[in-house]
Amino acid sequence: MAERTLQGAAEIFDPLRPRLMRVAYRMLGSVSDAEDVVQEAFIRWMGVDREGIRDREAFLRRVVTRLCLDQLKSAKSQRETYIGPWLPDPIVEDEGGEDVTLPLMLAMERLSPLERAAFLLHDVFGLGFDEVAATIKCDAAACRQLAARARKHVRDERPRFKLEKQRGIELANAFYTASRSGDMSALGAMLAADVSMHADGGGKRPASPDPIFGFDEVMKLHVYLAKQFQTHQSKLVRTGFINGLPGFVTLEADGELQTTTLDIEDGRISAIYVVRNPDKLRHLH
Repeated sequence: MAERTLQGAAEIFDPLRPRLMRVAYRMLGSVSDAEDVVQEAFIRWMGVDREGIRDREAFLRRVVTRLCLDQLKSAKSQRETYIGPWLPDPIVEDEGGEDVTLPLMLAMERLSPLERAAFLLHDVFGLGFDEVAATIKCDAAACRQLAARARKHVRDERPRFKLEKQRGIELANAFYTASRSGDMSALGAMLAADVSMHADGGGKRPASPDPIFGFDEVMKLHVYLAKQFQTHQSKLVRTGFINGLPGFVTLEADGELQTTTLDIEDGRISAIYVVRNPDKLRHLH
């Protein structure tokens, strides 16, 4: 009997798992934390009277969102003690078109947990404010205000220029080739004047402790890195879209994976995001 009950719960839950993971990951920016939240939601799902639940997806989305809100409270203190720039775990896909790109995820870090939930549920997942209100336990008017405030904070991180997918992949390949071969002329031609570079090593692998801003400083770093690549070779694993932006995955000389993501505006690279923290790359193996 217990086995049939477990099987029945899983048969309902498993088709919804990918969508619940999308909600949890966009709330938390961590694949492992999102997996933990979704698994906790499944445990709770097994313990409820499922026959009386009319909209099962809405019920589970509420459970996941509330668990994420609890998780964000503890995550805030962890981020404050994080070593170096914090970047979300990289999600690698063959196609672009992500509804939440990496710069937008970083902008959402500045939102309160409730603002983040209201913005994601309404603006990204398209839920009405009555449903958002039921999910985060606020009235609909308050949810509208939360979403409006969030929208104002993240407005500048919406892409201003549409980038053709193929062009994005071409730039990612060209950036990899130039940066590893030491072709600084080709590399410099790709960068915007106000380019920035952000590297997340989490204190576990070498990375710049602060973001680097400006063409000259970013070029200076890549001159140094190119010399390192001559003796510590980097191998291209794949190109693709990482958190909605073009980029690539490499296997570095220390045997660890690394992702490089490029934010491209008006044909030039405006920001470079590198994830080196091995804890954030385990799911890519």
